[in-house]
Amino acid sequence: MFRNCLSYREGYFNRQGGFCMTIAHDHRRPHIALECSLPSEVTAISPFVDKLMLLLRNCSYVPEGVGDIEIALREALANAIIHGNHEDRRKHVHVTCRCEPSEVSFAVKDEGKGFDTSNLPDPTAPENIRSVHGRGIHVMKALMDEVRFEEGGVVVHMRKRASESPRLLAKHPHENETN
Repeated sequence: MFRNCLSYREGYFNRQGGFCMTIAHDHRRPHIALECSLPSEVTAISPFVDKLMLLLRNCSYVPEGVGDIEIALREALANAIIHGNHEDRRKHVHVTCRCEPSEVSFAVKDEGKGFDTSNLPDPTAPENIRSVHGRGIHVMKALMDEVRFEEGGVVVHMRKRASESPRLLAKHPHENETN
């Protein structure tokens, strides 16, 4: 059943998306590996993510975390396109994905200059609450089991395991109140 599902989806991706997908049964376990380059256009995010989420849902990968994965991936792609590549149509965002029965992992790489990953403002701080930017990385970290940056912030790696639920990073302001 696993193989049939992947074979059908492989044809779907090749016809619709034009990105490379490998189906492998290596020494560890069966998995899907995807590689794709997207243009630095915000409009490229939804078609790509929609197709990838369809694959994950139909092949039963990380079913309880698919919504979290979708939101985090959309945030990572938007950050790469808008902040990394500055929506420069000559640049691309490169995505790799590895899907296994127990986890899904992504790497999103832009062609920008990167950023200081140690100097991110806290979006929950009072002075940042009304800011229109600065929540994407916070959301990604809340929804995924692992988020890490490499190459000076040019690459973000994210991982979601099947059995874990998202961690909450901020408490509700009235959580500790007593009546």
